[in-house]
Amino acid sequence: MEQKIKHPVQADIKENIAYLKESLGVGKSFDVIQLDVEYAEKEMSLFLIDGFAKDDLLHLIMKFLAKLKPEELQGDTLNKLLRTYIPYVEVETTEDLDDVTDKVLAGPTVLLVDGLTQAIVIDARTYPVRGPEEPDTERVVRGSRDGFVETIVFNTALTRRRVRDRTLRMEYMQVGRRSKTDIVISYIEDIADPKMVKEVKESIAKIDTDGLPMAEKTIEEFISGKHWNPFPTVRYTERPDTAAVHLYEGHVCIFVDGSPSVTITPTTYWHHMQHAEEYRNKPLVGAYLRMVRFILIWASIFLLPIWYLLASHPELLPEKFSYIGINDPGQIPLIVQFLIIEIGLDGLRMAAIHTPTALATALGLVAALMIGQVAIEVGLLTNEVILYFSVAAIGTFATPSYEMSLANRLARLFLLITTALFGTFGLVVGTLFLFLYLVRMKSFGIPYLWPFIPFNYRAFRDVVLRAPMPLKNRRPQILHPKDPDR
Repeated sequence: MEQKIKHPVQADIKENIAYLKESLGVGKSFDVIQLDVEYAEKEMSLFLIDGFAKDDLLHLIMKFLAKLKPEELQGDTLNKLLRTYIPYVEVETTEDLDDVTDKVLAGPTVLLVDGLTQAIVIDARTYPVRGPEEPDTERVVRGSRDGFVETIVFNTALTRRRVRDRTLRMEYMQVGRRSKTDIVISYIEDIADPKMVKEVKESIAKIDTDGLPMAEKTIEEFISGKHWNPFPTVRYTERPDTAAVHLYEGHVCIFVDGSPSVTITPTTYWHHMQHAEEYRNKPLVGAYLRMVRFILIWASIFLLPIWYLLASHPELLPEKFSYIGINDPGQIPLIVQFLIIEIGLDGLRMAAIHTPTALATALGLVAALMIGQVAIEVGLLTNEVILYFSVAAIGTFATPSYEMSLANRLARLFLLITTALFGTFGLVVGTLFLFLYLVRMKSFGIPYLWPFIPFNYRAFRDVVLRAPMPLKNRRPQILHPKDPDR
């Protein structure tokens, strides 16, 4: 049963103009433009948003309409305008004035014609946008330098440039009662699991909120489930080639207008450990880089708790490894030193974000040379704490996923505190709790630690070793792809 239109377009153009002036706030907002015109002895009216409309294109359409004679619009006026006298590709009609309001606010221009019960929507819009640039957080030595921008149409075009599959789908949705934010669900129909696609679309359709002020991050908080889980269950990328790789595997990508990041679903823990640079080198080099990355990431989580345990309980160390301990414990307890330096690094990171680029280098030098050295000399920190924390910090920054690096930092703090409180027992139980927490996690029904748990040898080998591309002839089994062979 079709839903009844509450405010249909009337044949009397004056009634339509009066309603749209009220709903759009014409005269209250300087950028909402309403232009009364007359072509072929018919009253017409244009509604548009200044800054969204392509002036040259609208000027061309108005020139065509100005040349019309009354007899040329007699008969089926609507079809003649659509098929002959409005020379543009993206033209549609609507019978609902509320829909007209939403479309004008989204950018298209609407043309009302006296005597017609349908409004003509001309999607001649443009957005202020920066050019595609390489993302700062996903740089590669060799490879493409283009990245997603804040305009959803540009982003879908950058993706289609790399995925020319005829079954690539870009399904349009709107979320937000007030913001009406444009969202696109992208997947390859011949590959992606239909149940997965349906679950993603239903999760987004259930979102009931005024708007999406933080774009893709707001979407994630609505669809991810556990709100207090620090570990990311979706992956973000600003690289079109990375998005294309995941589409070919059977993932579903979510584009949000206004954001240069594309959300990839579902993802496992290991997706956040991979980087495009590994695939831009020979397989053996890529495997080496991946192993180094894994070692650094594990070090960022476990190095400090283990060293703290050994420094606090030197009897656990064999005699020949006694140098690992601490020579001068200082005046402040070790756990307090670690907490001070953790907070200090986070403060430095936030300061770097808010510092102008021209001063960022100077800030780094001040932090490294003055604060660190002076802290050691006055006895606030010890040399060993600085050393081991520096290694852990390198592992944090070596993590490809920014969200995963922050989650790992919280995991490190958790293990440090449990180790400080309960010693060896605290470290073992804290590690076990963290492991079981990750085992229980799922991303859209996909086990978070797959292919480690449940174990799949072939897939786990590809995760650890970065297999050569000719040997990666199977798509991830856990995604249940329609076409399992590449």
